[in-house]
Amino acid sequence: MLRGIDRITVKPGERGGKPCVRGLRITVWDILGWLGAGMTEEEILDEHPDLEKDDFPAVYQFAVENQEDLRRFRGKVDWQGDLDAMRRDT
Repeated sequence: MLRGIDRITVKPGERGGKPCVRGLRITVWDILGWLGAGMTEEEILDEHPDLEKDDFPAVYQFAVENQEDLRRFRGKVDWQGDLDAMRRDT
């Protein structure tokens, strides 16, 4: 059984080498993005039944311990820019 941050895997060729949850092809950024968009852990689990409740603490731990790397994994996605643009449009 995987525990904690061991639930996060990084493999070349899997989602562009981005950190994934237990090799499910669901990235740390996917989960953080869904949470940032207002989804609850329970809603995410309902929509992605392969995820487990214990995956969330691993995502949070990974994000905290790898903040600098996560900035690079973001690629061309500009979350802050997208949020700023949405605020201007409302």
